[in-house]
Amino acid sequence: QVQLVESGGGLVQYGGSLKLSCAASGRTFTSYVMAWFRQAPGKEREFVAGISRFGGTTKYTDSVKGRFTISRDNAKNTVSLQMNRLTPEDTAVYYCAASTRIVVTSSESNYGDWGQGTQATVSS
Repeated sequence: QVQLVESGGGLVQYGGSLKLSCAASGRTFTSYVMAWFRQAPGKEREFVAGISRFGGTTKYTDSVKGRFTISRDNAKNTVSLQMNRLTPEDTAVYYCAASTRIVVTSSESNYGDWGQGTQATVSS
């Protein structure tokens, strides 16, 4: 099991940027594929981005490609999500998640450990 704590959310204007961070503790960080999910008000939680154990593979949902970048620092046990050109449609609670799967997966059911979430709000 790994414990995950997100930070970096906040309020930003349309077109602005935010960087979310997730600190992991517990089991060896490189044992996990890491991902970010988000849940907007009244909507189901959705996959945003994922990164393989050593960072060689990344995956994004179509709506954030070219705007968001996921990265990880295995020496610091952290995973980050740089979000640029934000729009009100990006407003959501963002969750960090960890999976013991070998490949990056967008399926929520493959992630067994979750953070508490951090709110990102984009004003128009």
